[in-house]
Amino acid sequence: MAAGSVVFGIVVAAALAFVYAAVLGPSLAGTAPLLAGFEARSYVPGQTATLRIAGGGTSKVTLQLYLAGAPVESGTTSLGWDRTTFGRAVTVPRQVRRPRGAWLVHVRLGSHWPSGDYVARLRWPGHTDYAPFILRPRRLATQPVLVVEPTNTWQAYNVTDGDSWYLSPSVHLIHLDRPFAATDVRGGRVPTGLPEQFWRFDLGFLRWYWRSGYQADFVSDDDLERIAHAGQLSHYRLIVFAGHEEYVSDHVYRLIEHYRDAGGNLAFLSANNFFYAVRPGHDTIWGRMRWRDVGRPEAALVGEQYDGWNLGRYPNKPYHIVDTAGAPWLFAGTNLHDGSLLGRYGIEIDQPSEASPPQARVLAVIRNAFGRGHSAEMTIYRHGGSTVFDAGALNFGASAHWPAVSRLMSNLWSHLSGEPQWPGVSPPQG
Repeated sequence: MAAGSVVFGIVVAAALAFVYAAVLGPSLAGTAPLLAGFEARSYVPGQTATLRIAGGGTSKVTLQLYLAGAPVESGTTSLGWDRTTFGRAVTVPRQVRRPRGAWLVHVRLGSHWPSGDYVARLRWPGHTDYAPFILRPRRLATQPVLVVEPTNTWQAYNVTDGDSWYLSPSVHLIHLDRPFAATDVRGGRVPTGLPEQFWRFDLGFLRWYWRSGYQADFVSDDDLERIAHAGQLSHYRLIVFAGHEEYVSDHVYRLIEHYRDAGGNLAFLSANNFFYAVRPGHDTIWGRMRWRDVGRPEAALVGEQYDGWNLGRYPNKPYHIVDTAGAPWLFAGTNLHDGSLLGRYGIEIDQPSEASPPQARVLAVIRNAFGRGHSAEMTIYRHGGSTVFDAGALNFGASAHWPAVSRLMSNLWSHLSGEPQWPGVSPPQG
């Protein structure tokens, strides 16, 4: 959600800023809701993660960790499955009691767990809370693909402590180490402890990924920030921005530009990417200003730019395929052709601008998605040896597991990464 949506957020959620600041507060101690969060956005296999729990009236919880989006593997002994995160349990349930001091739980992570999105699930009578983290690889370039999870965006939308850009224009500093609330910026309910963006959009991609047979390294925005130069990414043939990568620093913007210029492929599965400039600090990001307002429009990198959001008025609509010849490999085996309809998309959309590369081609379009002249467009362009794909709609990645989209996703991944497709892997339903 970008510039225009801030006004809406202020109108419908002005009271939430006061409520969350008063009810949750900086310490959360002794308050009604129990919220938990990891002290870091990512960890490595074998590391001990620290989970901070605060608030609530319970003295004990049952803790279990899950790999989000991953099904229970056939022929293996199941430790359990979580229906909210479509996740496979990777630990046995563990009872944790509240100590007299700070409630910190140290969790030893498996030394052979695959890189991906994990969640801790806490349960006590009548309640459930979650806390997410990314398990990054021990070292970069263990796989041919890097998946970046938008952890900055997750926190920008988090209303805990009233600390969100979507509650007040006076907020400039976002703390990245807060637990996630049970309410979104409009006051709607979300599963307690899960970022709204993760729950609504990222899980669909993860459900597709863990059934696809592909392998990737997953990192947080923090991890990407720590990569010094594009040469450290040179082993990766493809970088996937799986979610809503709205907030990036100058360093990350330049890093990804240099990666592309060196021939690396990019896939943006959402919309409104690389929109706001932020300055990272210790467990914080400060901002924000639009990159296009400082002479660096996102369309020059992504291929198109954020055009708008649905204003709560415009429903999701199907993409019309208009140029299969622009990327015939993308549509191979999908039964899609020019004139076909695909999915139902919207919420936020991209479309090309004057800053878009002249060679960019529009593959699919939702004409006038948000009113006359505001169309969602799926684009692709070549830049030297690099190919850059932009889905053009916020919820495209969320549909990756749909049967109609799954093959297209596999084509995109295989062509840009060089990984062979896994025949016989059926996409999940729904």
